[in-house]
Amino acid sequence: METYEAGKYDVIVVGAGHAGSEAALASARMGLETLLITLNINMVAFMPCNPSIGGPAKGVVVREIDALGGEMGHNIDKTYIQMRMLNTGKGPAVRALRAQADKDEYAKQMRLTIEDQEHLTLRQGMVEDLVIDDTADGKVCRGVITQTGAIYRSDAVVLTVGTAARGAIIMGDLKYESGPNNSQPAKELTKNLEEKYDFDITRFKTGTPPRVAESSVHFEKTDIQPGSPEPHHFSFATPDEDYIPVEEQAPCYLTYTNSKTHEIIRNNLDRAPIFTGIVEGVGARYCPSIEDKIVRFADKPKHQLFLEPEGRDNREIYLQGLSTSLPSDVQEEMIHSIAGLEDAKVIRDGYAIEYDVIKPHQLKATLETKQISGLFTAGQTNGTSGYEEAAGQGIIAGINAARKVKGEDPVVLGRDQGYIGVMIDDLVTKGTTEPYRLLTSRAEYRLLLRHDNADWRLSALGHEIGLLSDEQYNLYRKNREVVEAGIQFLKDARIKPSDTVQDALKAKASASLKDGIMGADLLKRPELGIDDVLELIDDVPSDWTRQQKEEIEIQIKYEGYIAKAEKQVARLRKMEAKEIPVDINYDVIEGIATEAKERLSLIMPRTLAQASRVSGVNPADVSILAVYIESFNREKKQANA
Repeated sequence: METYEAGKYDVIVVGAGHAGSEAALASARMGLETLLITLNINMVAFMPCNPSIGGPAKGVVVREIDALGGEMGHNIDKTYIQMRMLNTGKGPAVRALRAQADKDEYAKQMRLTIEDQEHLTLRQGMVEDLVIDDTADGKVCRGVITQTGAIYRSDAVVLTVGTAARGAIIMGDLKYESGPNNSQPAKELTKNLEEKYDFDITRFKTGTPPRVAESSVHFEKTDIQPGSPEPHHFSFATPDEDYIPVEEQAPCYLTYTNSKTHEIIRNNLDRAPIFTGIVEGVGARYCPSIEDKIVRFADKPKHQLFLEPEGRDNREIYLQGLSTSLPSDVQEEMIHSIAGLEDAKVIRDGYAIEYDVIKPHQLKATLETKQISGLFTAGQTNGTSGYEEAAGQGIIAGINAARKVKGEDPVVLGRDQGYIGVMIDDLVTKGTTEPYRLLTSRAEYRLLLRHDNADWRLSALGHEIGLLSDEQYNLYRKNREVVEAGIQFLKDARIKPSDTVQDALKAKASASLKDGIMGADLLKRPELGIDDVLELIDDVPSDWTRQQKEEIEIQIKYEGYIAKAEKQVARLRKMEAKEIPVDINYDVIEGIATEAKERLSLIMPRTLAQASRVSGVNPADVSILAVYIESFNREKKQANA
């Protein structure tokens, strides 16, 4: 194939899914000439699976992307058809915002944002290889080569090729090469990464459920699931006035599988690809197919299914919870056994898709590959599942690619700074043997990583790196000042035990006062909310927003727990500050277990804290390593003196 010079950019992003969109926008917004090249520009930010954004842990990631200056939060706020806060009866650490998206509008608006972005060029094409320079310091990525022979040169490349990477769709005994939603697969790029550049590649599997015609569903046989009546947003910049009234939102519906459904599935397990051996890739344990659920949870008489609309001008209903790769005829029989779906007309069959994954132990915490300088990867390419996980990695990869080109220090989020930091640390430190999904339980400091405080945690960083505008940052600062003043107001406000106060407390089944009490102390009572306390205080500021009052309440109610978590973080930071020399040889360290040496040599952790999180490394190994590092650094300093 003849090649030709097609252009020079600062940063090239390959793939325009959720990771690629954020990576390209971040790079361009930081002032670098950026090329976003993708297989099909009609599938920018496409949602091949569930048309939703958010949920437990994932919703917090979207808020973190927004606080850093990313786009996902803005885009879903423009294109949702239902918004709902989950886990409202639980503590703030597990509350989760989830939006049902208008699938087509979401992709359309993201593409328009990309096309209107200064310094960003969108180009359709299939990247098949990299431009690599062999230097004295190792291999350096200098661009990409497309299927047509076009050579695009750059100083950094971000790969976000997702499930298109040698993708294969599987349904029954049918298996064929394809990207998601019967799109074109990318067959050569990951093959070259494996064969030419010695990357360790594995295969993962994910799947999607059938879609049915809205007009054929008996919704009266299901339970309606409306959105939240009070305003919610993913972006901190979206005003409450823009919230769609709940009566104008599109409802979802709940139904269940039953014994007949389960019998149909059991009778056809010999035709299920995940059991017959046709599926070779590893599937997501936290999002199993319906046939996998029936086998693994044989004692359960039913499983939840959510019937979710895919858009305002779209008449497809997504059967959330019914992901499957069973043959088409079995899918129809299974669907028709479910209440509300007896006469459902299937528009699209469910399917499984296998794809290539770069094992993430080959990545630095910056998402730059260890083998090739200037090459970054993000999204499902790194073994995650979900649009939010992909976008979270995408913005970090885009930021670090841009900063590398500029000669600036990289950005690495700590586990105490965000779920994005937890996810990336998990990937590069522990690796993953299945499609990785963010869960609140993965974060040891989840009380610090809440939905409500992502702007407190990350807006200053977003502004510092040039992604968050002065206007957005000033909005955050003003909001924080109001909240901090509100906390102090309640700490200073004394409530006396008047008859009015005692009656109000009795009405809330709260103990009466024996003496005066500060408003903040009264608010710590679990049965009282901030509005209950404010009613007992004169001259309350009238301009607090609902979100500000919520933040004031959380900060006061959980003050002790937050302080305890912050002390744990302080101890962690001491270990994070102890860097491990890059030229360390673990094989010569006496006393460390053989398994620990192997894992440490594979991962090459940056700090002592990261080393402590490597699978197979125990506290005794970490203690020995700490002593060795001190000796190693001392000897090196003496040798250089």
